[in-house]
Amino acid sequence: MISSASPRARLLAAASALLLAGCATSQTAPATTAAAQAAPEPATAAAPVLKGVGLDLNDLDRSVSPCDNFYQYSGGNWLRANPVPSYATRWGPRNLLGERTQALLRQILDEAAASTTAPRGSNQQKVGDFYAAGMDSAAIEKAGLKYLQPELARLAAVKDARGLTDIMARHFMLGMGSFFRGGVEVDDKNSTVYIVGFNQGGLTLPDRDYYFKDDARTQTIRTAYRSYLTNLFALLGDNAATAKKNAATVERIETRLAQASRTRVALRDPQANYNKLPLAAARQRYPNLDLPRLLTGVQLGAAQEINVGQPEFFAELNAALKAEPLSDLKTYLRLHLVHSVAGALPKAFVEESFRYNQVLTGAKQQTTRWKRLLASTDGALGEAFGQLYVDKAFSPAAKQKALEMLGNIRESMADHIRTNTWMSAPTKAEALKKLSALRVKIGYPDQWKDYSALSISRESYLKNVLAAREWDYREEAKKYGGPIDRNEWGMTPPTINAYYNASLNEMVFPAGYLQPPFFDPNADDAVNYGAIGGVMGHEMTHGFDDNGRQYDSDGNLRDWWTAADGAEFTKRAAVVGRQYDTFFPLDSVHVNGKLTMGENLADFAGLTVVYGALQKQLQKQYGTNPRPLYDGLTPEQRFFLSWAQLRRSNIRPEALRQQILTDPHSPDQYRTMGPLMNMPQFYQAFGCQPGQKMVRPDAERAEIW
Repeated sequence: MISSASPRARLLAAASALLLAGCATSQTAPATTAAAQAAPEPATAAAPVLKGVGLDLNDLDRSVSPCDNFYQYSGGNWLRANPVPSYATRWGPRNLLGERTQALLRQILDEAAASTTAPRGSNQQKVGDFYAAGMDSAAIEKAGLKYLQPELARLAAVKDARGLTDIMARHFMLGMGSFFRGGVEVDDKNSTVYIVGFNQGGLTLPDRDYYFKDDARTQTIRTAYRSYLTNLFALLGDNAATAKKNAATVERIETRLAQASRTRVALRDPQANYNKLPLAAARQRYPNLDLPRLLTGVQLGAAQEINVGQPEFFAELNAALKAEPLSDLKTYLRLHLVHSVAGALPKAFVEESFRYNQVLTGAKQQTTRWKRLLASTDGALGEAFGQLYVDKAFSPAAKQKALEMLGNIRESMADHIRTNTWMSAPTKAEALKKLSALRVKIGYPDQWKDYSALSISRESYLKNVLAAREWDYREEAKKYGGPIDRNEWGMTPPTINAYYNASLNEMVFPAGYLQPPFFDPNADDAVNYGAIGGVMGHEMTHGFDDNGRQYDSDGNLRDWWTAADGAEFTKRAAVVGRQYDTFFPLDSVHVNGKLTMGENLADFAGLTVVYGALQKQLQKQYGTNPRPLYDGLTPEQRFFLSWAQLRRSNIRPEALRQQILTDPHSPDQYRTMGPLMNMPQFYQAFGCQPGQKMVRPDAERAEIW
């Protein structure tokens, strides 16, 4: 993944925060919903039976009823046969696809690295040299800290507050993650312009709560964190006593910042995290940040206003910059400098970083070097690398089929809005306007990034990493004051993922996702609609969730709901939140229904909408004729099995615990079963009856759209 401090990652973080909601206890009979009206006729004896593609029925655990535990039924045999490899923390179909994609990407990288004829400055030269420099472990060991010394020297030379501001600006541009995050972003309340935004950050542990929780697991993690800090300082040359003292200094400053940080649930509220101030007012409120100098240092000196995402955090940071000794602040910055580039330093730093992450995630073995370098190349030169990838891996036919599916899903979503029983006409009109304005990007950018100003060589991997980060930041800073770039992508073409961006009202599906098992041109429609279709519905309905619904068709943070509709939506969403709070993937640790609200609702509403789209497609294809049975299964059964089989995964307990605490996505078994437990269409497909575990009583059932 991309560094959390990079502009592209900020886009991903913002995009990935946009989710869907709209649930409540059902007040109408299931047959009155748009999707239920399109429910299939029971299969007849005349239905043709064909051999299916895309589902492996040997993976089913037939000792379990689909109506009691559909997650286990749909993939229990697969789960038993596919334990987590030693180098991974979780294992599922996405990982298997990742392995195949990585094999092709490695071939591209090896060819680029071996090329002696690539023109200087070409994408092939830059990608090849970046990868080759990273793979040259002997040169990295020989260089030691040589290429980090210029940055260490800059920091050591700081003598006063002005110098501290300058080094903060330098670290900001290099994505060091020191003190806070931010950059150029679309103004949430005026999507035609860019604004400078600052947000809380500056922590080494994954979340603020790790600094305060006192359970045994958290204490183990904090012990590993302290060892990690201490050992990094020792590797930088500090003696044992000094390294321990410096680690304690960093922990003290980070704990201070954590105390002032908002929780992940609070960070999901876009209105509360929008606090735009004139620069003069922000300068008066946070004088120790020296905003005019800081902004000039990060190439944004023209800014006359700033969005301060979390004012209380910056008030505490402002106080800390005055109260903390300069030497301690420099110690903190020194740690974040080396922490942010540990993977590009000699082996001892890499191993120290892995030992720390082992405790966090439970990983047993370091990922092989070429895979780490592949991910690094994708992060640094994503679209240069991506151009080489799509030339080999993405067909126009796949893009056309995906667009056809999205068209059907959009039609189904429009039907669900029009037939909604609790939403008023004015709100429906706004919702349909937003759906109509939704932009779709598939495969790869229409306009590629120009890397001509970025110099990459085989001299030093670390030097390349820093150069790429600075280039990336400067490209982002250039956007300020200009028109909104609606061609920009927040993911690279090989990425096996997708996102919705509320500020641009767009959803994006990279080429990496549009291949088996998520998208298989040879599979029947039911399988594809349950797989990549489920993803498409998920992203589309993010635009109408508890977060995304607050943005209008133009991407502006504006309340377009009537008061009554907004209140009804909130009531319905709360039903889903309460349901997920009851899921316990680990002893004493339950899913956080508020943190995962948007993703849960996007799964639920998206699946319902895509089910309706599949019925439209089947109607177009077969009309009143019998629908074929593939492997003896109805299209509806294959649809739900496809949804479930792509979400099966094994995960290490440590990684699962961290996911529950920090990730807005629920664990996979509940992403699979949570929506189905509320869907009469699922009950009908598998003949489920009241009293079975997958069937919620009518009074407890949530309904979306």
